[in-house]
Amino acid sequence: MGLLFKKEAHVVFKPAKDVDLTPASSELYLPANVKAPRLAGFLVKVFAWFLESRIFGTLLLFILKRDNLIHKLVTNAELEEPPVYVPLHPFDDKEEQDVKQVGSELSPPELVQQAIECLPVSLEKTLNGSNFSFRHWTISDYSRAYTSGEITPRTVAEHLIAAIHESSTPPLQMSFFINYKAEDILKQATESTLRYEQGVPISALDGVPIAIKDEIDCLPYPTTGGTKWMHNLRPCTDDACCVKCLRLCGAVLVGKTNMHELGAGTSGINPHYGATRNPYNRSKISGGSSSGSAAVVASGLCPVALGVDGGGSVRMPAALCGVVGLKPTFGRVPHSGVLPLNWSVGMVGILAGTVEDAFIVYAAISCQLPPRQLSVSPKVNFPLLNSTKPISSIKLAKYGEWFNDCSDDIRECCSNALERLQKQYGWKTVEVTIPEIEMMRLAHYVTIGSECTTSLSSFLEKLDFKDLGWDARVALAVYGAFSSKEYIKAQKIRNRQMQFHMNLFTQADVIVSPTVGVTAYTILDDALNTGELDYINGAALVRYSIAGNFLGLPAVTVPVGYDKSGLPIGLQLIGKPWSEATLIHMAFALQDLYVSEYRKPEVYYDLLNKNSVF
Repeated sequence: MGLLFKKEAHVVFKPAKDVDLTPASSELYLPANVKAPRLAGFLVKVFAWFLESRIFGTLLLFILKRDNLIHKLVTNAELEEPPVYVPLHPFDDKEEQDVKQVGSELSPPELVQQAIECLPVSLEKTLNGSNFSFRHWTISDYSRAYTSGEITPRTVAEHLIAAIHESSTPPLQMSFFINYKAEDILKQATESTLRYEQGVPISALDGVPIAIKDEIDCLPYPTTGGTKWMHNLRPCTDDACCVKCLRLCGAVLVGKTNMHELGAGTSGINPHYGATRNPYNRSKISGGSSSGSAAVVASGLCPVALGVDGGGSVRMPAALCGVVGLKPTFGRVPHSGVLPLNWSVGMVGILAGTVEDAFIVYAAISCQLPPRQLSVSPKVNFPLLNSTKPISSIKLAKYGEWFNDCSDDIRECCSNALERLQKQYGWKTVEVTIPEIEMMRLAHYVTIGSECTTSLSSFLEKLDFKDLGWDARVALAVYGAFSSKEYIKAQKIRNRQMQFHMNLFTQADVIVSPTVGVTAYTILDDALNTGELDYINGAALVRYSIAGNFLGLPAVTVPVGYDKSGLPIGLQLIGKPWSEATLIHMAFALQDLYVSEYRKPEVYYDLLNKNSVF
């Protein structure tokens, strides 16, 4: 860390501008210092009772913060940098390779068409014509099947409803959805079928099933945030802006996906709506908090789903479920209509079976519907994925000690991916040092926790805590223990890290890392009714995600292999602010190296097969 000297119980940090970011830096890598046992069932209830106790709670919370280094690295840190409360980056009009500029005034269908025109013609395969052992059906596959009359949106909707029912009941009980309505799905699909019959589809998204995380408003459904009470205190009266964009494109919005309660966890185990199970292995977690959105894409129920990423909550489950996860720059996608659980770190993101589908939906939801948000960049670049050659002269910043702080299978797989990128495209890896990563994780935790309790404060006053899951009760107790001093110190740390990362981006185009530190772990029975506290696995899962949220940077994860048990592994690329086009270009090139090696999940539904029976 950038230490200047230590006082008793205080750490004084030298100015960010004086910290060495080169590979020869004396800055030490501090692994996550998590000191908390896994708790579930009766034990998590006891722990919650103690935390909520006026007698024991204050002392216990003090010990937890002290032992997990929050006091040392946040509360008592002495920093000269002023706080930065929102990670909003000035728009930098630097040129990106092989892009076309599109106007943000275009409508969602027009933006989708612009994105379609950027795709390679080679992607146009018939339903049965594929060179791979397995690949996800894409938006283009759906659009071509509908246009040719091979299948209709109505038939796909009927397949989908049957598949949701099968996946929700024994023996599978995958718990993908919190809410879906067959009548509404069929109504949308019937209207789409009529448009295709008349030869007037709205866009390539017309009739394509898309699921929405239950943190995002989407009529006619309540928005629960994974709780049993939120919708009673905050009624859903309109679509979120991103949902409006998809509806304007003709997409069939199929329901609200399961999520970790209040987004306050990484497992996707929800005691109210069930543990969302991983389609690659039903005994494993899908990751949180956008658990259902990742799982429905992996299982073939939807080519794309929306999530919200506050601490890796899109990228983490995407990696664990073997799909693509894209989190745009802070401010790129309008946030209106999303539960304001963590306003400075949470961003709408996209989970998709392929990079090109993530790109198409990104194009649709980047539209600025009235009233326009002043924070959004004045222009959008779209990557020309139909370019004859991948973008060149790319430099990947790699912090070796951090990169390697993961399981052996992940380290080997992701290192191999870097070698393949260098061999195939000539991209170079630049060794760097990223200081104070554990300090940033703790500052992010203080921030997301403080913002969550603040946003919920009026609701919590009216709430019977018996309506909360036990793990959520623990989370809220911890979040409520953070002081204003700690929140402000965390924002000072944000400033330092923004300076570090912008400095690193003068040396490289992106920062590369594994997406998570461990692959999906086993769902234990004792967690099903109470949720679980597993901060050690949780810290490993969020290890590489924090910069994207805390610093407002765009990031994407792409599947690059499997561990020895057949569970997916993802590689993450973190980009410069507003560089989504470059990230999508790189992700597409990375996907091209691995797409022939992708494996079919254990639970998978082929909705485009006319003869499918569920």
